[in-house]
Amino acid sequence: MCLHDSARSRSAQLRSLLAAFVLAAAAVCGFAPRAAAAQSAPDFVELVEKVAPAVVNIRTTERIDPGARSPFRRRAPSGQEDEAPRGEGSGFLISADGYVVTNAHVVDGASDVLVTLPDKREFKAKIVGSDVRTDLALVKIEASGLPSVRIGDVSRLRVGEWVLAIGSPFGLDSTVTAGIVSAKHRETGSDIAFLQTDVAVNPGNSGGPLINTRGEVVGVNSQILSPIGSYIGISFAIPIDEAMRVVDQLKSGGRVVRGYLGIQPTDVPRELAEEYGLATGKSKSRGAFVRLVVPGAPGEKAGIQPGDVIVSVDGRPVDSAADLRRTLGAMKPGSTVNLQINRRGKSMDFKVVLSESDPQTAQAEPPLAAPDQRASSAAKTWGLTVANLSDAERRALRGAAGVKVAAVSGGAEAVGMRAGDVILAVGTTDVSDLKQFDAVIAKVDKARPLPVTVLRGDWAQFLRIPIVK
Repeated sequence: MCLHDSARSRSAQLRSLLAAFVLAAAAVCGFAPRAAAAQSAPDFVELVEKVAPAVVNIRTTERIDPGARSPFRRRAPSGQEDEAPRGEGSGFLISADGYVVTNAHVVDGASDVLVTLPDKREFKAKIVGSDVRTDLALVKIEASGLPSVRIGDVSRLRVGEWVLAIGSPFGLDSTVTAGIVSAKHRETGSDIAFLQTDVAVNPGNSGGPLINTRGEVVGVNSQILSPIGSYIGISFAIPIDEAMRVVDQLKSGGRVVRGYLGIQPTDVPRELAEEYGLATGKSKSRGAFVRLVVPGAPGEKAGIQPGDVIVSVDGRPVDSAADLRRTLGAMKPGSTVNLQINRRGKSMDFKVVLSESDPQTAQAEPPLAAPDQRASSAAKTWGLTVANLSDAERRALRGAAGVKVAAVSGGAEAVGMRAGDVILAVGTTDVSDLKQFDAVIAKVDKARPLPVTVLRGDWAQFLRIPIVK
């Protein structure tokens, strides 16, 4: 091949590569040929036409003290309380006789709830029930022959699958947005393991449906992750199977009844998991750390103590504190459950009869302060001075035992410990008095942080006390 031919060949190759690059760039920017787009995306037009008639706009008002003056208030007739706009959201009809699912935060605190259908008919709605823990509510309008959605199967939903949302962001009725499922079972610390998507949802979308490519509702749009209060690429929906379990209870009794153990769990700290043998390679720690046991509750009656780690319920492993709350909350009061507990490295089994969930949430004492990296001279290796508990202090522990912290300095002070805290265990060894504490300390490596389980009031925490020189 001559040089000229070779040059022409190279030129042709470059032109082909350039053409391929342009097509790729066009696809990324949304300018791909229609045939390619048609193959990769569903027929959103058909989906919207199928579902949109059952998606509603929800507006709420609240009554205001007549003495308070606001330019945004709507004046009521003489002798009546004034009203002010409270909020706006979305919802969807699940039955032809007017039951509407939405978020609890859309309607909670409202004096009036107005539901507007896509055909512009407006109804005053009654709140059937609301559940703050799952942020779900059921409202009812008096009508018949209404369009309703089809409920989908979340277990068939796959990451990467197309989904769309219909709602009223910023009051713009029947707005449609689309995206993909980014993750399933996303933990955010709540009682719900969410569906995560990149579907654009904004204030006003709350309570609207998340729809799969078969035109079925697979979630209730509920939250966004955003530092600015509007969509930045991450949104969360309540899985429809979880939502319908709540809705069924709201419909039948107006409230959700949950099994109640009477503890306050948190996720297991990595350090504790390592100390107790609960860590599994690079995966996250399993189980739920018991920070508080409510006096007189089923957990205390069964013998559960602060500092325990619940690792399974009826043989089902517990992944996190939220997982434990969901599992117990799905059980009926009066149910007997078998709990496997890890107590300072020792496996124990408990049988507990659940009561009804306490509607009052226990007020959390501020956790022990995080290390502030202060350095000070320490009289002892970790800056601890301990003493035996008095008889009254022992009785107050309700079955637990330990030694009282009399003074702190150095490492103990740096991790937030203070006089009056109770040390329940050093590593995996329980300590019930000063003699036992001293015996355990004598065998501990003085060159390493000291692992302790600490009780402050009713609240337990696992700490590693550093050596501060």
